[in-house]
Amino acid sequence: MSYENKMMQLKQMLGKKQEKSVEKPAFKKPEKPWYLEEWKKEGLLVVENDFGILFKRQVEYPLDYLHGSYQLKMFFEAIDKWQTSTIEHPFSIHPDETVVFFDTETTGLKGVGTNIFLLGFLEVSENKFLLTQYVLADPSNEAAFLFESKLWQHNKTIVTYNGKSFDWPQLETRWTLNQHILPKLRNMRQIDLLHSSKRIWKNNLERMKLTQVEEAKLGFKRNGDIPGFLAPIIYTDAVKSGNASSLMKVLTHNEWDLLSLITLYIHSTNLLLENHIETATTYTNIGKWYGDLKQNEQSQNVLRSVTNTFNESEAGLAHFYLALQQKRNKEYEDATQSFHKALRSIENREKLKALENLAIIYEHHYKDYEKALENTLNGIELINHQPFLKIEQRTRKLDEWTKRLNRLENKLWGK
Repeated sequence: MSYENKMMQLKQMLGKKQEKSVEKPAFKKPEKPWYLEEWKKEGLLVVENDFGILFKRQVEYPLDYLHGSYQLKMFFEAIDKWQTSTIEHPFSIHPDETVVFFDTETTGLKGVGTNIFLLGFLEVSENKFLLTQYVLADPSNEAAFLFESKLWQHNKTIVTYNGKSFDWPQLETRWTLNQHILPKLRNMRQIDLLHSSKRIWKNNLERMKLTQVEEAKLGFKRNGDIPGFLAPIIYTDAVKSGNASSLMKVLTHNEWDLLSLITLYIHSTNLLLENHIETATTYTNIGKWYGDLKQNEQSQNVLRSVTNTFNESEAGLAHFYLALQQKRNKEYEDATQSFHKALRSIENREKLKALENLAIIYEHHYKDYEKALENTLNGIELINHQPFLKIEQRTRKLDEWTKRLNRLENKLWGK
């Protein structure tokens, strides 16, 4: 046999091996859990599909259902507010989008060995809101559980609380482990309300747990709720014992999470688009957020509102962020005034930044080297005597500020 024929046979053999390696393993439908009837007694419905068994619970809410301070129908008002606004913001939802509020409960915090055992969805259904919860019957029925979520069918906008960092990546992991039998999971647009809450209430709320936000901002306090860390223990016990009475408390916990996502979206929209009773810190955060999004006009409107409404000590950061934008817009006189007002109450890191910007403005715009030198010396004094920088940062900053000092002294001596 010629060399060419041998190579051809070898390629054919390798090709056959590769074809075999990509063949999907045969799927065998799992056994039904022995506790089906026991869980049904607690109000769970049994659902069977091509991949196995799962449990389901549904609750309907009228549009005027009150959760904390808000009726659920105010969600539609929030969407209308974004549509009538000229502001571009990642929070904005278009009326044509299919929106789903989404939350999970898991057997752990991370890793391939962590299962999702509860998928919770809350969405608009005709003239009501519909809660749908899918419960994993047992780990062997995971494919059935994931398939029934229908997250492979249509594109939706998913609203979560820490979903970008936890819930959705965990779902993707579980889906990948079942990809040989499941349809492909769709890529969804996501709005993470934990991220927005951190932007809005930084330095206002000490903790950003959803239960803390509920009580502090949404007018809702849970009675009889289980601690979240008990959820995986309760689920595991329910699977082992067949008793799902405590598991229903986990479903209630998840239900409250989802209802609070709607009201948190409503409340956050109101803060972002209208003037409500809140602290200077909150609205300063919102103004800065708009600035980070390059919505400069809206950012300045919010920050000016803070400086006009609150006293100088409360509005120090607002003056600081406003000054940065004014300098960027070459409004040097306004920026200088705002930086000086900010210096009276802002923290050391921002204070050093304000002194640096004042030194730059006086040196390069006004050519007032004496005032530039004054702000430079104040900056060096702050670095030397206030322990807010790490050693390597302090060394680098001193080097930068010393170069500025030497340059200004040379300019003054050269007069």
